Amino acid sequence: MRIALAVPAPYDDRYAREALRHGHEVVASAHDAEQLAAVLDAARPDVAIVWGSARYLSYGTLSDCDIRGVRVLAAVAADDERRYATGIGLYDLVDGAGDWEAFESALVGERAAAPDAEPGGERGNRGVVIAVWGPAGSPGRTTMAISIAAEIAAAGYSVVLGDVDTHSASIAPALGLTDEAPGFAAACRLAGAESLTRDELERIGQRYRGVDSSFWVLTGIGQPSRWPELSADRVRSTIDECRRWVEYVVLDTASSLENDEEIVSDMFAPRRNAATLAALGEADHVIAVGAGDPIGLARFLRAHGDLADVVTTDAITVVANKVRASAIGLNASGQVTQTLARFGGIESPVLVPWDQVAADAAILGGTTLRDAAPRSAARLAIQRLVTERIVPSRIAASRSRSAGIIGRWRR
Repeated sequence: MRIALAVPAPYDDRYAREALRHGHEVVASAHDAEQLAAVLDAARPDVAIVWGSARYLSYGTLSDCDIRGVRVLAAVAADDERRYATGIGLYDLVDGAGDWEAFESALVGERAAAPDAEPGGERGNRGVVIAVWGPAGSPGRTTMAISIAAEIAAAGYSVVLGDVDTHSASIAPALGLTDEAPGFAAACRLAGAESLTRDELERIGQRYRGVDSSFWVLTGIGQPSRWPELSADRVRSTIDECRRWVEYVVLDTASSLENDEEIVSDMFAPRRNAATLAALGEADHVIAVGAGDPIGLARFLRAHGDLADVVTTDAITVVANKVRASAIGLNASGQVTQTLARFGGIESPVLVPWDQVAADAAILGGTTLRDAAPRSAARLAIQRLVTERIVPSRIAASRSRSAGIIGRWRR
């Protein structure tokens, strides 16, 4: 295995000797992150072992290695170094002061194979993936994704909410969670190293705990420049592992569906929209969100045709969000429904009324609509969306069991 080192003395000489003794080839030894970046193209390492400090490890280091397909191992010898490495999203850590055996286990993949996780839900199979998408213009994708995750969790399911938006990730601030260590990017990194397991997901995930529901959250990248970390293959692998972890995977995606990057000469270069396209391609159910006003509807109808070329499922639910008479005139619901049917051939859309007070309360408190304004008309509309179109089978079964119990009690 070809190894590049970026560690302080005397660890560089020690690691080089041990690596050679175990049959590896040390192709570069750098004194800081900048020098490591400069030698990556020429050295072409398989793995970079870097010290867990700002001198040797940075966001740029991770990005450079991701672009070139180089796995990164962080050597740490103190708690502050461990915190620093995990703070920028690197969870592949090894005790830098320990024996080489720990490095060897990480390098050759001697980790115990993860046992097959219990199949998600009563389906006895894999979890359901729900991707929330909408065109540019803030139609409410993030609010919708958060609300859907909260309502599914309240219905009794295990849920993870993942932020795969590589342009403007916003789930973390919307829920008052820290995003110094982006959970979804960390999961993708582990997936790229074939190290992603249920235990790792629970370690890097954060837990949102509401009044009557809670769910896991994999936060998005805090810096848009880190988008190369979310390559298509890594995103698919992460989604696949999440399927085995929970019953429902809700993904907040970016708006752009463009695939223009493939016209460049380097056909293997990373693509910024790859995360969104991969998420939509893996989805079992797509929630397509458009703003319920003239501009929002025009944007949605122009982009809706492109969506059909990307998704692989027929389960697409169109949601007209922020519907209000002040922006579209009298009988706003009727006008939105007629517009979608006439110009997009879209029948039976879900209409969510605009509730500015409830939305502001949720943002102010860093909570879900369900917790901030349980009686909000917008929240109730999203609840109906979940119970009638996303998880109707379980709700119906639960009601049937309850009716049977009541009937027997009466008799």
